[in-house]
Amino acid sequence: MAKEYTTNEVLNTSLPVVAEITIYTLMSIFDLMMIGKYGGNIAVSAVGISNSLTNAFIGIFIFGGVCISIVSLVSRLVGAKQYEIAGKFAVLGFILGASICLIITILFFYFGKELLYILGARNEILQIGYSFIRINSIALFFCMNMRLLNSVLIGYGNTFIPFICSLIVFSFKIFFNYLFIFGVMFKARGIEGAAIASTIAYLCGFVFSFYNTVIKAKINFKTIFNLKIKNSDIKKILRLAIPCSLEEATFSISKLICVAIIIKSGSVSFAADEIANMIEGISVMPGIGFGMAVITLVGHNIGKRDYKKAKSATFNCAFYALFMMSIFAMIFLFMPNILVNFFVSEKEKKVAYLAGRCLAIGAAEQPFIGTSLVFAGALKGLGDVKSPFLISCFTSWVIRLPLTYYFIHLLKYPVTAVWWITTLQWAIDALLMFIFFKYKFNKLSKNQ
Repeated sequence: MAKEYTTNEVLNTSLPVVAEITIYTLMSIFDLMMIGKYGGNIAVSAVGISNSLTNAFIGIFIFGGVCISIVSLVSRLVGAKQYEIAGKFAVLGFILGASICLIITILFFYFGKELLYILGARNEILQIGYSFIRINSIALFFCMNMRLLNSVLIGYGNTFIPFICSLIVFSFKIFFNYLFIFGVMFKARGIEGAAIASTIAYLCGFVFSFYNTVIKAKINFKTIFNLKIKNSDIKKILRLAIPCSLEEATFSISKLICVAIIIKSGSVSFAADEIANMIEGISVMPGIGFGMAVITLVGHNIGKRDYKKAKSATFNCAFYALFMMSIFAMIFLFMPNILVNFFVSEKEKKVAYLAGRCLAIGAAEQPFIGTSLVFAGALKGLGDVKSPFLISCFTSWVIRLPLTYYFIHLLKYPVTAVWWITTLQWAIDALLMFIFFKYKFNKLSKNQ
């Protein structure tokens, strides 16, 4: 009976997170499809390199940093029924995150062109990318703050409101994309139109999240004025946020350097890699979703000192992530070209061929990605954020980056070699995450 209850709890908490992340990924895919149909591989490359840059910064400091620390800390406090303290740290985490959001927005708005140039963008790709990133920086401000608010809700175990928020953002984004990119009812704005549509969509999402978190939910944001904030409180958040940020940084920066290496191979190779990555983004959503949900599930049960249930929730999440991602692996292996053809015109046959081969290779890494993400999340639910950072640092900088430089830059292998390298990276990453979780969990449960 306990096993059945845990399974239901896993699905009730995890599926809305999986659905939410999947919706955002589909939104990115439709966005890229519209941009590709409008401007071809040059437009895809310009927006792709801009998104790689912004996603790296946001992932490091917000999504992979402050957001994870909020979920990890708040979930354990809620599990221990320390609701007042949980509310204090939720508000403190949001204020800290919002301050970082403002700095990132200013950085992209004023120095986006220089950052794109450093990353390797040149000529037309640089001009189009800068035009896009300048407007899109406003959208990202609302996006980041929206995700901070949603992380508070997830920490309390409410994953349904963030899911509804994603539906709202998706609907507005696709609708205004259609209007602004192609000039339906308005003047055609092309790439800039996509950025304007993002700003409107994320603003609506932020308003919805703000209403449900600050006004409607039981979380009292006024608690920060009632409780004395100590330096130790800020340090407690930073002790979680900094290793999480460093983990994301090791992965994202190494990926950015790999992007710079690939883009020097030409716009065809980069566009093919970008399209394949975008499609693969759908398949990794179960891993990301269950990996995020397991932080809450493990955190709540660790707070209750129910170690058996925490372990059961972890392996349930791992099972469902592997099952769902294996289905995608079969699709990628047997139908890669069908998926790729949605993103390119008939004139871009070389891009389509390369992207299809990359996607077929990507089928092999799906089980490893799912395993890695879930056990990394379980470690964070335990309060251990250092182990995932160390593992990510090793697999990104000792395996992925040197091999990519050697085979792509020095030996001039095709972009498909990158996908074999990342498969090896994820395989080692998954094994290490599992081993570290078993060790940390056994050590924690024996000491209690």
